[in-house]
Amino acid sequence: MAAFLGVVAFFWPFLVAPGKFGSHYAPPLIFGVLLVIVLCVVISEIAEGGINSKALAMLGVLSAVNAAIRPLGAGTAGIETVFFILVLAGRVYGPGFGFTLGCTSLFASALITGGVGPWMPYPMFGCAFVGMLAGFVPKATGRKEVALLAAYGSVSGYLFGFLLNLSFWPFSLDPNSSIAYLPGLPFTEQFQRCLAFDLATSLGWDTGRAVTDFICICLAGPAVLTVFRRAARKARFQAPVRFSPRTVPPEQ
Repeated sequence: MAAFLGVVAFFWPFLVAPGKFGSHYAPPLIFGVLLVIVLCVVISEIAEGGINSKALAMLGVLSAVNAAIRPLGAGTAGIETVFFILVLAGRVYGPGFGFTLGCTSLFASALITGGVGPWMPYPMFGCAFVGMLAGFVPKATGRKEVALLAAYGSVSGYLFGFLLNLSFWPFSLDPNSSIAYLPGLPFTEQFQRCLAFDLATSLGWDTGRAVTDFICICLAGPAVLTVFRRAARKARFQAPVRFSPRTVPPEQ
């Protein structure tokens, strides 16, 4: 449900015309609903055994780490230092953990930097999708795994930029522009305009993000994956419960 809400929040320009759902109150409403659903995701993961108390503590630690390192890049020239941890954590701990980490990392970062505002649901959803989809990367080991994650990290850099563009594209250009949003157009033509807008305005920034993700995952990926997996083993995330028969000492 949380992922579906995110898809609707981003792709509404292809589904409904502006004014059907007032833009002045939609973002705060989406933000509030998002926080409730993320809480439900955490509770459901705890109930089903996907996240236990130790994994919840890891979620808090990684959210704090991401919030602390994000200002080091802050998107300057597209350089983002937060995505490679989302990718690696989503890979090791699963899609539900990655989705929640993306939301909590951006929320904590906004609190630290004073970036809370009506725009917040969109980067939170964008990072949540990056972390969630990392959990679905095909299984591999060794260098092949790092190469797959690095390739996914590059793709996710472009994906994040495309999703964030959808949040303001319908309101940012003169309707007479050839790359502006125009209500009533068929989906294919509307999507072509959106792609043209993305290429014309943010391709350079998205490329910087993709290159940063690729380099960080290639350099730090093996060590970070080892640390995450060792932490999972030490904390015994999802440790199976086994019952053994009671042994009775022989009578003397």
